[in-house]
Amino acid sequence: MAGIAFPRKRLRRNFTAETIAKRSRAFEQFLSHLHSIAEIRRSPEFLEFFFLQDLRAAQRLTCTGMYREALATWANAYRLQDRLGVCGSGRFLLTLAGLAVCHQELDELGEAHSCCEQALQLLEAQDSHPLLGPFLQAHVHLAWKVGKDKRRSEARLQGLQEAGLPLQQQPSLKECLIKEPLE
Repeated sequence: MAGIAFPRKRLRRNFTAETIAKRSRAFEQFLSHLHSIAEIRRSPEFLEFFFLQDLRAAQRLTCTGMYREALATWANAYRLQDRLGVCGSGRFLLTLAGLAVCHQELDELGEAHSCCEQALQLLEAQDSHPLLGPFLQAHVHLAWKVGKDKRRSEARLQGLQEAGLPLQQQPSLKECLIKEPLE
């Protein structure tokens, strides 16, 4: 940390463009340094510092039916998680669920379908993830609406049902999204 020095605060001129630019660069250096330490880079606290507030805000907006605003916030959380390389986490799947739900509510069915497909690729090797059934059901519904192939998702749903998963009692993707606690 010795190589990182934040510009000192002054009695005046703390909000000049030059001072703000210097402090921004120093903060970026600080974050880059933290990101270079593997233990910190992988810690949930470090990662969630960047996107947890967006997830909470997006969830709140989705719950209140403000889908256009929620979509922008989910999209920002998606970009941050993508850049941080945490696309395999549960939070990323929740983000894809948020994007899918908002796109669907806004009648952007092709985009909603794409989000479901991306989530199902991430869940390819998992048969017990709580979002798997809801993503599969949403994918089948959306594929039917946009005229895409749904046979693979239907077959996977049938396999889950034969394995004993009560699909009729599964919450929808929207219900999962609304009920997910984001602490």
